[in-house]
Amino acid sequence: MLEDTERRFADGTVLRVRVLAVPESEKFPDGVKYRLHYGTEDGKTLIRYDNSHGVHERHTPDGLDDDYGFPGYDAVQERFWVAVERLHGEGSHHRTTANHDTEHAHRDG
Repeated sequence: MLEDTERRFADGTVLRVRVLAVPESEKFPDGVKYRLHYGTEDGKTLIRYDNSHGVHERHTPDGLDDDYGFPGYDAVQERFWVAVERLHGEGSHHRTTANHDTEHAHRDG
């Protein structure tokens, strides 16, 4: 396992990041299985990127983004953290900068 984090915030949002190293295969050619989720405690997705089923997906509050084109794992990470910063900042005065920096240090290290 490369990353397994869950954080709950006072504003009722939840951050879940799970990244697994898996054998390279047709389903997971990069050898990475990931789920990057930010939503509410009552189950509403605000943003989620995942390839849990072997297909890269982007989920929004409106459901699955059918027009999503996978830009590469590093770009997905960056897009996710930018979205979390924006969304979390809109709903709370708390910032997730520490989580963002920790994830990037972990990923790059």
